[in-house]
Amino acid sequence: MKDKIVRSCFVIGLLTVCIFQFCLYSQATSELSNELLAWGFRRGENHSQPTLDSKPEKIVKEFNDISMGNETSNKIYLTFDCGYENGYTEAILDALKENDVKASFFITAHYLNTASSIVKRMIEEGHIVGNHTVNHKCLPNISDDEIKTEIMNLHNAIYEKFNYEMTFFRPPKGEFSQRTAKIVHDLGYTSVMWSSAYDDWDVEKQNREEYGKKKIIENIHNGCVLLLHATSKDNSIILSDVIKEIKNMGYEFKNINEFEY
Repeated sequence: MKDKIVRSCFVIGLLTVCIFQFCLYSQATSELSNELLAWGFRRGENHSQPTLDSKPEKIVKEFNDISMGNETSNKIYLTFDCGYENGYTEAILDALKENDVKASFFITAHYLNTASSIVKRMIEEGHIVGNHTVNHKCLPNISDDEIKTEIMNLHNAIYEKFNYEMTFFRPPKGEFSQRTAKIVHDLGYTSVMWSSAYDDWDVEKQNREEYGKKKIIENIHNGCVLLLHATSKDNSIILSDVIKEIKNMGYEFKNINEFEY
């Protein structure tokens, strides 16, 4: 009888702690702003760093996330968004291997489910695989629990399939809020934004190789976090030449796990 009472007290105590922690968490997130912030920047000139939009950048700094590296460092951080496989990622991986460059690939559940052999290659070749959520939803528009599900279901699927633990996150469409940034942070992730990009995501705008090269090269700068899309045919064609040119300009490629703030 005494043992039953002790067990009952233990269970009640545990439930009380869980409820208390839940209330603290709910209060913490409810007190944060959920204003939808869209990531953006104004390009610099002559390879100077761009000006990042101040309100989103303030949230990035609050949670010690990544957007742009040290302005005195010649490091470049190459990242790719992979919402779906469009037939070009293998060529991108070939170019990275040829030039001894490591990159970060932010994938969705659709990508994992339809191109798992490519994800396996990314991991085996030393690239970072990052979390881009299950369904690519706008995070400020969904609840705390939905955000956790979007992130952790993909996190667990990658871990179960490849014994690989993701630690870097990119919000879909670059849309986030103070509330969502805290949730991502509390899940153990570092969010990764960017300081250079071009309209390579539009698969209707391809066969513009010289345009792509120009946009990338002209806007390279110290501490650049370069966002490219693996769905782009042009990127798969120009990547090797672009990497060589950036190296010739005196820059050094590093992956985001070596990021210099």
